[in-house]
Amino acid sequence: MTSTNRHHVVVIGGGFGGLSCVNGLKKANVDITLIDQRNHHLFQPLLYQVATTILPTSEVAWPLRRLVKNRPEVTTLMATVTDIDQVEKQVHLANGNTVSYDTLVIATGARHSYFGQDDWEDHAPGLKTLEDATTIRRQILSAFEYAERAQTEAERAAWQTFAIIGAGPTGVELAGIIAELAHKVLPREFRRIDTKMTNILLIEAGDRVLPVFPESLSDYTETALKKLGVDVLTGHPVTEVDDDGITLNGKKIPAKTTIWAAGVKASRAAEWLGQEGDRAGRVVVTENLTIPENQDIFVVGDTAAVTDGKGDIVPGIAPAAKQQGTHVANTICRRLKGKPEKPFCYRHQGNLATIGPGAAVVDFGWLKLKGTVAWWVWGIAHVYFLISNRSKFVVAYNWLWSYLTGQKSARLITQGKLDEV
Repeated sequence: MTSTNRHHVVVIGGGFGGLSCVNGLKKANVDITLIDQRNHHLFQPLLYQVATTILPTSEVAWPLRRLVKNRPEVTTLMATVTDIDQVEKQVHLANGNTVSYDTLVIATGARHSYFGQDDWEDHAPGLKTLEDATTIRRQILSAFEYAERAQTEAERAAWQTFAIIGAGPTGVELAGIIAELAHKVLPREFRRIDTKMTNILLIEAGDRVLPVFPESLSDYTETALKKLGVDVLTGHPVTEVDDDGITLNGKKIPAKTTIWAAGVKASRAAEWLGQEGDRAGRVVVTENLTIPENQDIFVVGDTAAVTDGKGDIVPGIAPAAKQQGTHVANTICRRLKGKPEKPFCYRHQGNLATIGPGAAVVDFGWLKLKGTVAWWVWGIAHVYFLISNRSKFVVAYNWLWSYLTGQKSARLITQGKLDEV
């Protein structure tokens, strides 16, 4: 794939980890091939805002080719990886082609985990890709349209019931914005239904929402959600999901829209590498982020199981993936210069989650914030990490407009007619 004899680095995955590695190799004397199934880098922390009508897709994703257009040493391939040959040092693609490497970096992220109930995926979509976000947005908006033309009260109630399974940051953020949409944005736009009668269920099998946050912030979040009209159900595992609703505590709850935010599992990287993987399917790596048997293969981000200085697993969040990608780039540079390598050291930068307009929680460890101040900190942090300057302006504008007026900018139902949803 490369036209020189320079060291060839192949990076699989154009997410936070993979792109950070590519950026970290900018001044290295290497050729790079970046492989991804899609042609864009996605800012996943704001994906739920696409799903809930706040942002258009173009403001949370950017073409990979555009991001590396001034990097002639970087070749971008839109392709699907099917296997890795460690002996021949080749990456096998779905179209039958192969890409040879000197160093391989796997940053393929995670996918939804339904804890052995994979048939639930057809009824409860998760939120990992732009396609997921536009599908969920279409389902949310279409649900109100179906309710408007419903012939019976039971039918209307089912369409106006939204069940969100999983009360981590994604679940909390989805619940808060759907509640705002139903109770504040839509009431004056429908004639046959009262959108304020919408029932939003946030369901968590554990004993509290936002379990990775301090208990005080979890309690604040639950209280804030209830004020928005969200019905928070903790300690209640869902036992069945179908097109008509969910089963909870042996009782069927009619809900025409169910969204999965309960769990993820790593990509197939462990399978490609012949590794057993941990409980979440992640590849267990060394302190240098390589696999134990092969120092030429690095694994980063949601695909990797790596511990921090306290022995805890590094969380699968964007800052962690970026730190790992940068560390791998530095390690490759040190190897090429004959310098000793350094172990990966994770620096936790805090946990943040938004609940609704003017309400969020922030945990920096040494500093805990909630309410309006936390919401502004959350917003500034997310705008700062956006790649495109145009996106920073547009996202900030959309947030300010939504905050001041309560209006949403992306409420179009696309990709299919109503009866096809």
